Amino acid sequence: MYDVSAADHCIEFIILLIIIIMKASIQLHTVIYFFSCNTLIGTILGNQEIMVLFPSFVNGLARSVSIKKEKNDQKDDGRKAVKELAKEAKKNELLLTSSGVVKSTKSNCFVSTFSSKGQKGVNQDRFIVWEEFGCQEDMMFCGVFDGHGPWGHLIAKRVRKLVPILLLCNWQENLAAKSLDLDFKMEAGRNINGFQIWKQSYLKTYAAVDLDLKQHTGVDSFQSGTTALTIIKQGEYLIIANLGDSRAVLATTSDNGTITPLQLSTDFKPNLPQEAERITQSKGRVLCLEDEPGVYRVWRPNGNTPGLAISRAFGDYCLKDFGLISVPDVTHTKLTTRDQFVILATDGVWDVISNQEAVKIVSSTPHKEKAAQRLVKCAIREWKRKRSGIAMDDMSAICLFFHSKAVV
Repeated sequence: MYDVSAADHCIEFIILLIIIIMKASIQLHTVIYFFSCNTLIGTILGNQEIMVLFPSFVNGLARSVSIKKEKNDQKDDGRKAVKELAKEAKKNELLLTSSGVVKSTKSNCFVSTFSSKGQKGVNQDRFIVWEEFGCQEDMMFCGVFDGHGPWGHLIAKRVRKLVPILLLCNWQENLAAKSLDLDFKMEAGRNINGFQIWKQSYLKTYAAVDLDLKQHTGVDSFQSGTTALTIIKQGEYLIIANLGDSRAVLATTSDNGTITPLQLSTDFKPNLPQEAERITQSKGRVLCLEDEPGVYRVWRPNGNTPGLAISRAFGDYCLKDFGLISVPDVTHTKLTTRDQFVILATDGVWDVISNQEAVKIVSSTPHKEKAAQRLVKCAIREWKRKRSGIAMDDMSAICLFFHSKAVV
């Protein structure tokens, strides 16, 4: 039998708690963030994943009370909270931005990373691995960013910093908004479409980051930019967001026991039909030069510079009116026991290494902490063999293993 009096006391307690928080002048957005981090249970993707509803209800009440607060203040508070989380993660060796390894102590995951400078000057590749992303033990964030143009290395660095921070803030905000939805029924076992929440968060985040680059006085993003390929591993799900031509490849075991690749992202080149259509409708041009056969670029309506070999990117505002966009392609997949690892790498690797070759190289590496390094070094050798005389590109790779027991 439903206990009405108990429910009334529960509601009274929640309201009292919120009033106390407000009177104590604690920034509610920050409180909501940490409360959510510590009380969200399990993953929220798919039809089988369930989120505990009580914390969401508290989030909704707290957020409705805090509507009087200035939205900008709330966003600033949330960003500060996440920045503190990032600092703490780096201090505790949960956040990696240079070549190395991350071996999770609270999950079965193991990550190998490596980056190598090419022959075009400063290394413009950047990457990040953030274990226990969003305070959750079963969540990890990985990303590679391939800068281009005179300021590409600085843009890639800034995007690497902003994307995970803003993504967490937007994710928390969308979770809170979902709990305020009039159609949201407080029923035990009600599911939330976690992927849609992530997708909305990604779209909002990427729009904000691109605007930040346009307004930032410290970097010139008019003729410089970066790609962005990120994945979030949340429980048994992967959420993939891609902007540009870096690539994510999943390695899975086939029926006959061999390792086979499954490409999880699209290489957004200007000559892809849907990309070319958008560019030409925006008065941009898609063509390749005689000295670069097969390399299609986005060009302005008039003039021969600049030409960009990708159709989606952060920055590059000289082309944003002519079909170049910063809208990511966001997808997801559910992992199975057959899935072994996922590779994220910049295009310098994929220019000379096939998906099949990549998973074979990584799976055959005796010591998995060296997997990313071995993949990149194999790509360097292949570049010298296949592209002799062409300046080598920067190369970076992240290898995320789902079963740490595979590490030798």
